[in-house]
Amino acid sequence: MVALIRALGLHQPERTPCGQPVAVAEAHALMELAREPGLSQSGLASYLRLEKSTVSRIVTMLERRSWVERQRDGADARIVHVSLTAAGREAVATIAAAREAKFAEIFAAIPESKREALLDSLDTLMRVLREA
Repeated sequence: MVALIRALGLHQPERTPCGQPVAVAEAHALMELAREPGLSQSGLASYLRLEKSTVSRIVTMLERRSWVERQRDGADARIVHVSLTAAGREAVATIAAAREAKFAEIFAAIPESKREALLDSLDTLMRVLREA
């Protein structure tokens, strides 16, 4: 597992595994916000499995890059919704394209006869990790 983490560059949290100069946590937050526009900050914390205070710091960093904006909920001012800006949507597209290219390159390097077994093993690993 340690070798996998290092090979993917996950020990370098200031850049994505696909080489983009964005913190891994920020990239994950952007992808979730693209998937679910207007997600609450609390909801984002749940999806990312991070503490609310950590997500607040991530959103602040994304705001500084002009990639997101926060809005208070009209019915409950304690709830803060986070949305991508136009620049944020561009950042998501760039990161997604780089990720797709990187993982397509990796997948293509795996012998075709081993791909199905690898994907099955990864599914099993993810299930076990989620249950742990």
